Amino acid sequence: MKHERYRVQPGTEVDLSAWDTDGAGATKLDKAGGLVELAKLNEKVSWLQQLLYAQGVHRVLVVLQGMDTSGKDGTIKHVFRLVNPQGVQVTSFKRPTETELAHDYLWRVHQHVPWNGRIQIFNRSHYEDVLVVRVHDLAPKHVWSKRYEHIVNFEQLLVDEGTVVLKFFLHISKGEQKKRLTERLENPDKHWKFEMGDLEERKLWRAYQEAYGDAIGRTSTADAPWYIVPSDRKWFRNLVIGSVLIEALEDLKMKFPAAPDLAGIRVD
Repeated sequence: MKHERYRVQPGTEVDLSAWDTDGAGATKLDKAGGLVELAKLNEKVSWLQQLLYAQGVHRVLVVLQGMDTSGKDGTIKHVFRLVNPQGVQVTSFKRPTETELAHDYLWRVHQHVPWNGRIQIFNRSHYEDVLVVRVHDLAPKHVWSKRYEHIVNFEQLLVDEGTVVLKFFLHISKGEQKKRLTERLENPDKHWKFEMGDLEERKLWRAYQEAYGDAIGRTSTADAPWYIVPSDRKWFRNLVIGSVLIEALEDLKMKFPAAPDLAGIRVD
């Protein structure tokens, strides 16, 4: 899977309307073949996560952002399907509590960054403070516009202290979102997923696309890159993200810790 085409280079101005949401032409695989490849990726992610946990040296932060229905939950379910739950943690950032609002906006985030040997997944993240805050005018521009630099510095701190930071924008088309929301309405088994607020947020599609484009362009760095992942086809989305994760973990050149001398040891 050639995923470099989805990586946003530092200093890039991002117009999301110019980025593919389908991934057609990027692979010769169909859905059936893609699911076979994903099963192989699952095995590899599981193996590498064991190495990460056993060595206990490196940390990995995976940031998932995207419009409603883009598949953040589905990515977690399918890409990390076989990993040991002891080595992976998921934090979903909802509306800030009163306590969180009484601190700086990164306070609640820093408490959940990964520690040695762990993969931490952010389902939404600190980027909400330059997305929702901007689109809904919850803070003036002179406040949220400074946050791009804060975020770059925050992530660089994590990298400098040994964290691998991977950020994924799950890029879907407005038509695909309509299809998924309609399915939630028409399928009683999916009614629990439907939220009226999703329809109101959908009306702000263009504003969110602009906010995401600016955030991604301003904060994609060599050490903490953004990937804009075509997500209209769920299996393709999962393949891209799994491939990026595997390459990042393999680049760590991990080994299992050396065992003590076990010569002469018996189990009676």
